Amino acid sequence: MWKLKIAQGLGPYLYSTNNFVGRQIWEFEPDAGTPEDREQVEKARNDYCNNRRQGVHPCGDMLMRMQLIKESGIDLLSIPPVRLEENEEVNYEAVTTAVKKALRLNRAIQAHDGHWPAENAGPLFFTPPLLIALYISGAINTILTREHKKEMIRYIYNHQNDDGGWGFYIEGHSTMIGSALSYVALRLLGEGPDSGNGAVDRGRKWILDHGGATGIPSWGKTYLSVLGVYEWEGCNPLPPEFWLFPSSMPYHPAKMWCYCRTTYMPMSYLYGKKFHGPITDLVLALRQEIHPIPYEEINWNKQRHNCCKDDLYYPHSPIQDLLWDSLHYLSEPIIKRWPFNKLRKRALQKSVELMRYGAKESRYITIGCVEKSLQMMCWWAENPNGDEFKHHLARVPDYLWLAEDGMKMQSFGSQVWDCALATQAILASNMVEEFGDSLKKAHFYIKESQVKENPSGDFTKMCRQFTKGSWTFSDQDQGWVVSDCTAESLKCLLMLSQMPSEIAGEKVDVERLYEAVNILLYLQSPESGGFAIWEPPVPQPYLQMLNPSEIFADIVVEKEHIECTASIIQALLAFKRLHPGHREKEIEISVKKAVHFVEEKQWHDGSWYGYWGICFLYGTFFVLSGLAAAGKTYNNSESIRKAVNFFLSTQNEEGGWGESIQSCPSEKFTPLDGNRTNLVQTSWAMLGLMFGGQAERDPRPLHKAAKLLINAQMDNGDFPQQEITGVYMKNCMLHYPEYRNIFPLWALGEYRKRI
Repeated sequence: MWKLKIAQGLGPYLYSTNNFVGRQIWEFEPDAGTPEDREQVEKARNDYCNNRRQGVHPCGDMLMRMQLIKESGIDLLSIPPVRLEENEEVNYEAVTTAVKKALRLNRAIQAHDGHWPAENAGPLFFTPPLLIALYISGAINTILTREHKKEMIRYIYNHQNDDGGWGFYIEGHSTMIGSALSYVALRLLGEGPDSGNGAVDRGRKWILDHGGATGIPSWGKTYLSVLGVYEWEGCNPLPPEFWLFPSSMPYHPAKMWCYCRTTYMPMSYLYGKKFHGPITDLVLALRQEIHPIPYEEINWNKQRHNCCKDDLYYPHSPIQDLLWDSLHYLSEPIIKRWPFNKLRKRALQKSVELMRYGAKESRYITIGCVEKSLQMMCWWAENPNGDEFKHHLARVPDYLWLAEDGMKMQSFGSQVWDCALATQAILASNMVEEFGDSLKKAHFYIKESQVKENPSGDFTKMCRQFTKGSWTFSDQDQGWVVSDCTAESLKCLLMLSQMPSEIAGEKVDVERLYEAVNILLYLQSPESGGFAIWEPPVPQPYLQMLNPSEIFADIVVEKEHIECTASIIQALLAFKRLHPGHREKEIEISVKKAVHFVEEKQWHDGSWYGYWGICFLYGTFFVLSGLAAAGKTYNNSESIRKAVNFFLSTQNEEGGWGESIQSCPSEKFTPLDGNRTNLVQTSWAMLGLMFGGQAERDPRPLHKAAKLLINAQMDNGDFPQQEITGVYMKNCMLHYPEYRNIFPLWALGEYRKRI
């Protein structure tokens, strides 16, 4: 039976900055669990399949929940759930019961180190590149046990679409990148061409019916080239010489968005070496299976700009295509010849130097799963016997998450983000008698997860910025600044500092708060007043014309985001109230500019576009929380009045809210099919309305929404898993299963205080 292990790490190739606090890995223990436990696991898997057939694609993270609830010993069933009749109004006692049950459930699924473990996945192109890296290195059968493979196969089959293909993400229509990579992954895991009761054959048919794997987007072309089932001549050039550019150039690598930089750095190394793994019998078979014509007859040059129409979201600009054609026909033939090939060798060495630095500074976690798999391919190509590859292998378990739908590679974890939000949801309940040791544990985790040092050495020469005082998305070891995680964590420390130590634990040293404020102010744009996420924004939006990806938008340079700006407004103002002596005037100016930024970004219908959640409901909720913290009210702010009207106009007939994933790529508010309710999105809207003063003006819309949440609560205090609610880069959805516990508790807690 699988067991989740928290804050553990042993071995010569593992090291940590904080004793592995926040690390969450799954291990298979053959003798673990009772027959009843195993029966529960199988029931969860069957329930998932039934829900999937009903259109619910995300997992409920039930295996983790069953384990932690059992270990917690908290009785979740002693209080019966409330069920309000059709004509029955919401009352204080019903809300109190629902909040108490939700709070107990949250306590029960908290890990002993203080964070809330949860999946952070959804994209179907995450896992296959890892399998390719393990296959070409020969490590697939040593790192992955039979049980690992069984669960990975389960996951891929579970998320196959009815037409035989696989999507870009689990709720998406079939695409070539999802289908070709998932098909290859199944074959690398040992499935035959006719396995899965015909599922593999149906997947192959979808690929061939849609033109074959040569139509895979550029990222997929790189992965398949490394495996040896595609040729580098069919890839647009990614010259590693780019990393030798002088810093004075307007498009220096350090100015790229960090995820773009850390993706294309290893890709350019692999392209520069034209590296591929061993041409095995399986590779030869795949060459025949995923292409509609014989492999040796494919005109690879014609495939460079070939992208399946089902995948294309961000078409290349003519400038981009001209640049690539120039590199392909002019510079690449020259760079292969002496003496210019010496420049290629130097560029590859520079790439290796930058990758080594990035890997070490993240304890070989890297910035995320895309870079992780690519770096593994690079280090195997660079030195198969080197320590770098062994360090990378030791961190593979950090990325593998198990749930009832199977095992997948996740983004890298959302431990800090979920912990900061869950902490605020618990505080919103005002039920001190129910807190137990939950806040102490959360406080410990947040304090332990703050980044205590900058990257080592002259980090600016290594394309890095200062990090001291920040929080990451996941844990301290990963080491990459995330501004809204920093803001939300700072808010938690400030709130917990005002509580008795017997409830919340020891206060953090005030210098650590100063460091957090310093890094937040550093991330503000001096021009727009908005805040970026990872690094200061680069005011060169025209560079987006050079976007090399067909599947993502806005990936070239760092930009400001309204959700992060709203979180930071709240954090800075909360800090200023409690610690007025530190950079007080700068904070006042910063907040004023930030408020102006978000007000200017409001859409004509009163909403704000959410970049990291779906979508307009998410963005509008966050901005209203920021504006309310800045003293804006329904009476003195046109922006708040318009936002409140947006929420009221999008409430459905039963009193809830639901927004489709289609809002994100289309940038137009789109309700769920049938105007269905999503409980997480309903909670966002409730919170937004309460920040906008709706409870004082007319609470009836809130009453209807609260009744929906109360009646949806399950016997143990949980809420049902529904549609996916996270997104990134406009076109790829991300699953946050903890949201269904955080936001309904938060919304009902605030509602209970205000009504």
